[in-house]
Amino acid sequence: MSTIDNAPLTWRHYYITAVASLGQLIGTGLATLVSVIIPLYQIISHPELSSFMQGLVGAMDLIGIMVGSTILGKLSDRFGYLFFFRLCPAIVCVSAILTLIFPSLWVLIVCLFFMGFGIGGEYSLDSNYISQLMPTKWTFLMVGAAKAASAFGNIGVALVCFLIVAHWSHAALWPHLMWIMIVISGLMILLRIRWWESPKWLLNKGKTAQAERDVHHFLGAGVDVAVEDITDKDAVGADTDDLKHPKPQPGFWRRNWRNVIFTGVPWACEGLGVYGIGVFLPILVMALGLEHISAGETPLMHVDSSVEITLWISCIILPGFVLGLALINKVRPEKIQWVGFLLSAVFLFILLLAYDHHWAKWISIGAFMAFELFLNMGPHLITYVLPPKVYPVADRGLGSGIAASVGKVGAVLGVFFIPVLLQAGGSSLVLIVSIIVMLIGGLVTFFFDPERFKNVANKG
Repeated sequence: MSTIDNAPLTWRHYYITAVASLGQLIGTGLATLVSVIIPLYQIISHPELSSFMQGLVGAMDLIGIMVGSTILGKLSDRFGYLFFFRLCPAIVCVSAILTLIFPSLWVLIVCLFFMGFGIGGEYSLDSNYISQLMPTKWTFLMVGAAKAASAFGNIGVALVCFLIVAHWSHAALWPHLMWIMIVISGLMILLRIRWWESPKWLLNKGKTAQAERDVHHFLGAGVDVAVEDITDKDAVGADTDDLKHPKPQPGFWRRNWRNVIFTGVPWACEGLGVYGIGVFLPILVMALGLEHISAGETPLMHVDSSVEITLWISCIILPGFVLGLALINKVRPEKIQWVGFLLSAVFLFILLLAYDHHWAKWISIGAFMAFELFLNMGPHLITYVLPPKVYPVADRGLGSGIAASVGKVGAVLGVFFIPVLLQAGGSSLVLIVSIIVMLIGGLVTFFFDPERFKNVANKG
């Protein structure tokens, strides 16, 4: 009889990973959808949306993710994963339906917050299910693969939006794009009808018999749940948050200030690239003059052409993740991250030169695609996996939470300030600030690498 930790990898593990990964897919899919809705709403809005309102619309789902991941993550630790694993896509689905029925700006803003709220719960639950049901030797790769699934959200939603908008006669039809979220979240609900509670959560609650039944549902009769040795009889049935995330000893900040900078600041810098640029990618494409249309075309055709270019740029995200996963067991993740930041900055600089000197469009588009390749190979993938690697067990829960929170703060700030920068200094200013942010992420990763401090201490 195998246990969860040493079981051979089977199709059941792939299925678990695929279903759980839909949370990552719908998260980036929503960000891509918002990037298309904003320019469409601009066409029908009189007066046009201010830079602040554009930033507010773009950031609302990210704010919802920040709130939802904290609240739903805590509730799932206390009451179990299964209910919230089904509730999260239902929240997204209902919010999308309300936006479709009541298509106004403020309804959109409120519903984007709640869609983000549900996706935030997904972000806390998908990695928990995957990490607790995978064999130990495959856990890291499968969690990374779940993160890579976010690329399908970018690509798939951009493709569907392009195909839909190409057949529209006016931009007022933008609420119908919410059908994309309704379909994806509806599929998630259906796939989770036959789903079960996390066996390890049940075990920590002292429900051993139910844990054994549910692990058989997930992984088959040949796999059992290993009952950990718990010396304190009161530990069984204790709050899971206390078991999984022990309270840090006094002196957390003194012990871990370098780790906080090392994991948090690069994650915030990555957030500008993934969400700040990602949410306003069609607008940036138009501002950079990369569309393939003739003079005098309608504003709707400009949007559709920019979405087409966005699709081509988004297609490189998946190869970026694949390249990062291929390197992760051969090269130190820290090196992959700082090299990824550096190369991202280099190709943004090439894009800046191409824009300022009116080089051929294929150079600009190629530079943009190279930026996305190295951003996702390095920072987007590695910031997700570094906190568990560098924090000691006693501080890991708090440390990982701080890193994720700082990362989302960076994403929200990026989304708010991209339209402000566009209005203040145009595309050149956006690219200059983005280059600086990428360089900051790379320099912090390089100089605050814990391995570097360890080597210096050993030499001393």
